[in-house]
Amino acid sequence: MVSKHESFEQPVAVGTRRGVRRYITWLSLCLTSFMALMVLIMYEARWVYPEIQAYFSQTGSLTGQQLATRSRNYLQRAQQTLLNEQRFEEEHTALVVLNLDLAYGLMDVDIYHRHYACTTPSLAALDSLSLRLESGSVPPFAAARELLEPIDCLTHIEMSQLDRRGKAINDFSESTRRHNDVLTYSSMIIFAVGLLFWAMHERQLRRTERATAQTLAWMQRAMRDPLTGIGNRSALQRDVMVSADESLGLILVDIDYFKQYNDALGHPEGDQLLRRLANLLKEQLGEDATLYRLGGDEFAAVFSCPNDQALIACCHQLIDGLRRSAFKHPAHPDNKNVTLSVGATRFSVMETTFAYAYEAADKALYRVKAAGRDGWQMTASL
Repeated sequence: MVSKHESFEQPVAVGTRRGVRRYITWLSLCLTSFMALMVLIMYEARWVYPEIQAYFSQTGSLTGQQLATRSRNYLQRAQQTLLNEQRFEEEHTALVVLNLDLAYGLMDVDIYHRHYACTTPSLAALDSLSLRLESGSVPPFAAARELLEPIDCLTHIEMSQLDRRGKAINDFSESTRRHNDVLTYSSMIIFAVGLLFWAMHERQLRRTERATAQTLAWMQRAMRDPLTGIGNRSALQRDVMVSADESLGLILVDIDYFKQYNDALGHPEGDQLLRRLANLLKEQLGEDATLYRLGGDEFAAVFSCPNDQALIACCHQLIDGLRRSAFKHPAHPDNKNVTLSVGATRFSVMETTFAYAYEAADKALYRVKAAGRDGWQMTASL
């Protein structure tokens, strides 16, 4: 006679054995599916990989065609600079030579030398033209005319590469059609395996989605100013908050009469001035300073500042550096070059909030504007 305790243990044991059998069955199925999938991948790779390699390599033309296009764009950009500048100054020469060097590097590939006879003479012409431009021995219009032959060569290369790509596409499509049935059945197998693993990986998928959402949110908060490449207002507040127990200097910068500058020269030139100013701030304030664009023509800089004398020295250095740079401002009411209004303060994150420090620097900035602009003022340390 079986006791109650034994009758209870029997179904538990039976259920355990059934669970083990189900586990072994699912595990065997998963392993079998993986093995079948690996065999399928190895089989397909025997014909897919050589086709893809031929299609996407330089000899297959896609990479080569992209290099030729980019090289031609650099040459046309250099040619446009040579033709558009009425007074060809030293900085324009450097820009043209840079574009020629970039075009040279993209054109100097083995496939072009082997398949296109115009490549070597064109590269020699570019090398010679770069040297003559640097020595100032060739006029801009003559230099622009000499670029026509390399541009024609690159255009010929592009057209030839397009023909090669068409042939590669046809060959690749033909190979794909021959394996269409194999891919169809393999897709059914992969779909069945995917269904089996869906339930097992659902929890991990949700975790991944949450982690991805958090990463995207962080990336959005950490966005940088797209025009100048420096930090934005959100980055400024975040960086200051993590600088506890540190004495910081805060400098706010406004470009004087920036609207008049845009009205006179156009917004593209205004954007160029903003980028130049960002570079100037980097040069004058050094690597220790972190720069931000707060919007429009307003910039900010934050840096370690042990005392007021260091802050004063930075303000002097910034104004003097701008005056030495002598950025032209044809619409300045006082017939000056580009000038700045600068407000500054020094503060400690533990002793005062950043909002107070920002307000203090902003008030100093507007005192400069009220006094006629083109200068700097500092609010006493907070």
